[in-house]
Amino acid sequence: MNTTHTLHIGDARTMSALGDASVHLIVTSPPYPMITMWDDAFRALVPSVGALLDADRGMDAFEAMHTALDAVWAECSRVLVPGGFLCINIGDATRTLGGDFCLYPNQARIVAAGLRLGMVPLPDILWRKPTNAPNKFMGSGMLPAGAYVTYEHEYVLIFRKGGKRVFSEAAKATRAASAYFWEERNVWFSDLWTDLRGTTQRLAKDGPRERSAAFPFELPYRLVNMYAMQGDVVLDPFAGTGTTMAAALAAGRSSVGYERMPEFRPLVAESLTRAMETGRLRAADRLRAHAQFMRDREAKSKETKHISRHYEFPVVTRQEIELRLAVPETIEERGDSVIVGHSYAGLGTARP
Repeated sequence: MNTTHTLHIGDARTMSALGDASVHLIVTSPPYPMITMWDDAFRALVPSVGALLDADRGMDAFEAMHTALDAVWAECSRVLVPGGFLCINIGDATRTLGGDFCLYPNQARIVAAGLRLGMVPLPDILWRKPTNAPNKFMGSGMLPAGAYVTYEHEYVLIFRKGGKRVFSEAAKATRAASAYFWEERNVWFSDLWTDLRGTTQRLAKDGPRERSAAFPFELPYRLVNMYAMQGDVVLDPFAGTGTTMAAALAAGRSSVGYERMPEFRPLVAESLTRAMETGRLRAADRLRAHAQFMRDREAKSKETKHISRHYEFPVVTRQEIELRLAVPETIEERGDSVIVGHSYAGLGTARP
């Protein structure tokens, strides 16, 4: 199986290189309106933003910033296949303007935008970031009533385009091979993720910006496995350093990215190259973890009824029987894209 990975340098408000209904899954983390590091980007996208911020008109600036994102979500809806998913990692913002502290609810604003597009909102995920910070308040400290709770979580918003995706008879075998393990499902499909730490944010001094704003690899890797089958096309309209594209490559899915700043192209190329080894290691880890899970389960005298057809180890459900983990093996540059050849992960030391 081959997958294709292409980065387009351009504005995601007009993704003209992508046809209607050409993408199966979108996983992205956009610039966060009203977070200071993104002010210049929004000033460039929406001329009124600068004047509104300078006048301390926070909520008006917040709405103006979201008009730029609204255009991207409209394009995302256009390029998604019927039944395709849009997953957006976003955090709310807190900021003081004109002496007044305020929460800017990015999550609620994007949900409203999705509803206006006719997208189907599904239960979201709360990503609670582990932190060692000793201070659990902002504001006036121990004196009522001027303190504010700290903000230690972000959201993964999940939308579907229309009804459930319909799979052809030919696609059903690929869907079966793209299954995940029962115990993975119990973690991944929880509405609270507490085990993902943020990734290193600082870029090189001569990089395109001071911080990458990237989410950890495991976040898009999970979503790609949850909502796309092997060979599907995954889009990130705010590609940045290419974390979503790397996760798609590692999991045996194709990817497309859009990024306004051409300086990020070599960083995306590095991410894709690293994902070759990451994909192999992540597949091996998943097989080993499943083997250990089944050993622990059998030690508790829990009955096993099903055996994996390809790995010949026990699995909990019938839907896992045809599961095969795709791993990247070869990579070739072809124009503005890279073509990756995939095989299937072997058992190695993962056998129970």
